[in-house]
Amino acid sequence: MHAARILVLFAVAFAFSGCVAARQSHPSIVTANPAIVPGNNSEVFWERLVSVVNDYYFPVARENRLNGIIETGYKTGAGILEPWHPDAVGLENRLEGTFQSVRRRAVITVRPRPSGGYLVGVEVLKELENLAGLAAGSPGGATFQDSRPLQRDLTAVVGQSAPSGWSSKGRDVALEQHMLARIRAEFSG
Repeated sequence: MHAARILVLFAVAFAFSGCVAARQSHPSIVTANPAIVPGNNSEVFWERLVSVVNDYYFPVARENRLNGIIETGYKTGAGILEPWHPDAVGLENRLEGTFQSVRRRAVITVRPRPSGGYLVGVEVLKELENLAGLAAGSPGGATFQDSRPLQRDLTAVVGQSAPSGWSSKGRDVALEQHMLARIRAEFSG
């Protein structure tokens, strides 16, 4: 009975993530990168652009209005059971984020156009975790044993045997296109 409930919950979550993936799939119209975005007031434009970046849950690490750049920190990639995170575009990216540690960061560049509006470029870099050793040790060293007296040795909990390494997977074009479409929709109205 308990296993059947888990199976039904997993099937519902998988079906819902498929709906989200279909909604977030590649835009039917490929947006040029950088894209021309209308706008007159540079202050309002910048604040709305930062708001769009925040909608993707990217932490803004650095923003410079004079140079027209927004750099984000790394964000852990979403999996199937996190449909509210829009950073994993498409079912393939959702599955990858479920079974592999993924992180992304974005760099958004803004250049004013002489004829009005802005050129907005989005570059999203994607990395996969690449561990040199075991991800975690056995829990046995961190538990109390009844057969031995209590020792206050805090070095028993070691964690992973080597620091995490990350290997670059290049640019995440699907997320770049999704963000550009969202930016253009924000400023088209």
